[in-house]
Amino acid sequence: MYAAAMITVPETAHGMRNPPVRHGLVAVLGQVLALALVLPAIVVAQSNPPVRDFADIQSGEVAIVLDPGGTLATVEVTTSMDAACAVVFGEDPSFGRLATDPTMAGSGHRDHNVPLGGLAPDTAYVLRLQGSGLDGNLYRSRIYRFRTPAVSTTAPADLAIGARVVDVSSEFSTAYAATNAVDGDLSTEWSSLGDGDDAFITIDLGHVADVTSVAFRTRQMGDGTAITDTFSVTVDGQEYGPFPAGTEPVPVLLSGQILRFDVDTSTGGNTGAIEIQVYGAPAADASP
Repeated sequence: MYAAAMITVPETAHGMRNPPVRHGLVAVLGQVLALALVLPAIVVAQSNPPVRDFADIQSGEVAIVLDPGGTLATVEVTTSMDAACAVVFGEDPSFGRLATDPTMAGSGHRDHNVPLGGLAPDTAYVLRLQGSGLDGNLYRSRIYRFRTPAVSTTAPADLAIGARVVDVSSEFSTAYAATNAVDGDLSTEWSSLGDGDDAFITIDLGHVADVTSVAFRTRQMGDGTAITDTFSVTVDGQEYGPFPAGTEPVPVLLSGQILRFDVDTSTGGNTGAIEIQVYGAPAADASP
């Protein structure tokens, strides 16, 4: 609280007050100037709350899912409140790279899947989670460390990268084209136009391959829709599945060139995939 300054001005013989004395005016102006300098500092101090520990809103452990090829990773975490989450990462604590959850769709949510692309095989990385909660607070985690797997000549390759899309149930727009599901980039995705459980995509691997595992990395909306729970794969009229959608490849034993992926069960809406992965022997090593 600031007390108002009172200036007593003597009366003249005619009962009129003289103009305010110069030193009184100077004193008032000085107090006004002091308030102008102090109040902005008070406002700034109140509008910059301290950064809190990400563990305060974290539910369960942070999972770092590594792709066998060594160039991709996904950070998975659940928060106790809706939050906008991002990951800073790099080869040392100076980080230098930033990744966000593509499913935030302009709002926060609780189940976060942040893809980290462009990684080098057999390389050590560090990362830190940070985000903003609906409570208006900022959160930051401790530093996590991981190492990408080394390239192995015996490790299965993702045969779906660069595969030709021969059919799709629908596309929400060109920005969400079906080819985004087979481009090897976890920051892009294919979205159907409200197909729900009827969404499907058919891809041509370019050669007959012995497939050992498949994955359907589902997209999702911030309101909980568009999440694929299970999917199936059809090759030469033979259907396999249903399998759980997610970041972990599902073991299979099938052989073929044209593979159709169908959404089996979902939360409805604009279902689709961030990435569809098909692991098997590369063309040069495939069985004749």
